[in-house]
Amino acid sequence: MDIRLLSYNVRSLRDDKAALARVIRACAPDVLCVQEAPRFAGWRARAARLARATGLMYVTGGATACGPMILAAALAAVVTTADVTLPLTPGLHRRGLATAVLRFAGGPRLAVVSCHLSLSERERHRQGPLVLDRLEALMGTGAHAGVVAGDINESPGGRTFRLLGRRLTDGWARAPEGEEFTGPAVAPDRRIDAVFCTPGVTVLGCGVPSGLPGLGPGDLTRATDHLPVLARLRLQDP
Repeated sequence: MDIRLLSYNVRSLRDDKAALARVIRACAPDVLCVQEAPRFAGWRARAARLARATGLMYVTGGATACGPMILAAALAAVVTTADVTLPLTPGLHRRGLATAVLRFAGGPRLAVVSCHLSLSERERHRQGPLVLDRLEALMGTGAHAGVVAGDINESPGGRTFRLLGRRLTDGWARAPEGEEFTGPAVAPDRRIDAVFCTPGVTVLGCGVPSGLPGLGPGDLTRATDHLPVLARLRLQDP
């Protein structure tokens, strides 16, 4: 079965929310892994408005995961969810993971981890193995394949990015499609957002989408300070 998974740092919806909704709808994701979702007062209502504006349903995450969130299309049945907080380094922002197992059309189960790793290189490197451990635990619940998607906060040469790439398939490296660089949205010059997959997933294409229908000039740069990463994935039958 083929699905579309979108990873997108939305900067707490502080920018042009109408442009953001247009970008997400144009990408037509079956799964949306959000970073920097609303996490302060009224966050649930704001997350619900984003879901309605994009035609998706809230699955898990937000404030309970310290920012990461998962939304999905109606074709995805939610098998299980869990929000995970990562160990806190004093003086740094608390990080977490939004995780879920989704089942598509009564067939394959997909373990999904939405993450936003630390700005601190040392803390980020400690978080990488925890992300992999969490994915492995989800796979142990009966998922046939798994995906880690998010803001890695470093480029592919960084040691945490390389750690994830050794254990999982880097979508862009396997099947580049569209543009490579994800940040900043204006004049992007680095790839710090990524989609990684387990062997049960075939990457058909992955990258920053270009030529999206229904978008006006500047929608991508007005929506948030990152560009989205869209992965077209084929899930193996169980």
